[in-house]
Amino acid sequence: MSSHAASIPLDAVAAAAAPDFRRDPRGFLLSLYAVAVRRAQPLHTLKDYLPQPPTGRTLVIGAGKAGAAMAQAVEALWPEDAPMSGLVVTRYGHIPERPQGLKQRIEIVEAAHPVPDAAGMAAAERILQLVQGLTADDLVLCLISGGGSALLTLPADGLTLADKQAINKALLESGANIAEMNCVRKHLSRIKGGRLAAACAPAQVVTLTISDVPGDDPAIIASGPTVPDATTCADALAILKRYRISVPASVMAQLERGELETPKPGDAVFAGQTVHLIATPQQSLVAAAEAARAAGLSAHVLSDEIEGESREVGRVHAALARAAAKHGEPFARPCVILSGGETTVTIRPQPAGTPKGRGGRAGEFCLGLAQALQSQSDVWALAADTDGIDGVEDNAGAFVTPDSLSRAEAAGRKVADALDRNDAYGYFEAIGDLLVTGPTNTNVNDFRALLVL
Repeated sequence: MSSHAASIPLDAVAAAAAPDFRRDPRGFLLSLYAVAVRRAQPLHTLKDYLPQPPTGRTLVIGAGKAGAAMAQAVEALWPEDAPMSGLVVTRYGHIPERPQGLKQRIEIVEAAHPVPDAAGMAAAERILQLVQGLTADDLVLCLISGGGSALLTLPADGLTLADKQAINKALLESGANIAEMNCVRKHLSRIKGGRLAAACAPAQVVTLTISDVPGDDPAIIASGPTVPDATTCADALAILKRYRISVPASVMAQLERGELETPKPGDAVFAGQTVHLIATPQQSLVAAAEAARAAGLSAHVLSDEIEGESREVGRVHAALARAAAKHGEPFARPCVILSGGETTVTIRPQPAGTPKGRGGRAGEFCLGLAQALQSQSDVWALAADTDGIDGVEDNAGAFVTPDSLSRAEAAGRKVADALDRNDAYGYFEAIGDLLVTGPTNTNVNDFRALLVL
């Protein structure tokens, strides 16, 4: 599978019988990934959380990689005779094909991710305008999923879009975890960190969210535009200093004076508001585990909250898989080891003239895993982002097989060199082991599966 191949139809994979795990380990791992993604699709999960239509207006707003799919699910499930309108922003290329006969009632616009652009800023401004003048009889449905932090961007006073882009890029390359990144983003925004909820008052606000963060904290997902924020300006300052990220002096001064503080827990603007997690990483991992057990394997979910440097997390997973393969401990084989969470990639500085590496955290996990597995026989693996996009590339992730290292060596690729340059994409593309699915229209973060035969 190369990056130039057609995207794999995951719905068809999930609906089909799983391949025999001994005869087709790669196909079997792909089927587990497809099951995990299907479990997080908005149309399957959202219907249980929709409120009754209000006596006043229903306004639907939102942001995230799953935003368009969530909006279509609301349109399909909301009573046809109940008026509804709104605006949702999603990532470029993440609007699914509209089901035949489904009337569009919610406008969907596209913007950039992971670094914000002018389209995202314009969408955020329009959303803030739409929620002006609401009453207690009105209902706001807020559809939030991963990616919303970049897609819903509205810089704090004193910041330009270029400033936000530079800060965002620096955060992405710093190795900061998602909670740290979103703490900073919330304090440098006019819409995140509960500020959107404040703008909606006194309307009833129901937030429906798909979690892409370890711990499923709605205040971290997409930087929590409609939920209270317990972090402070001082916290944001400490993170900026820890990762040596510069911001304009005037903004630094505002942070130091606490002038960019967010609405806190207990604030009256959140009275009567509700938040529902409609899909979580753990639910998807459990679905994959159940599918593996149905195929006759033991399945073990390590955690849905694993964080850390991607390559190092890969090495730890390799140690577990090697122990199971060689000693039958801590897991008896044949088995599947599953995990999720959100790892990070710290971009290594390169000598002048060195080609820039490509790849995301799933690919980097696979590099660390392959290196540490040392061509261990009978261990196969797949790591992929459940949104179908690993970082900013066109692949979802990559496969690791017992002969990955030898095939790469034959293609002139060394795993240590790929790690030095953060070039997982180039490494796995050279051996045909990229997984390409296209956007999945949902996002419950990292999915990792190791098959030990």
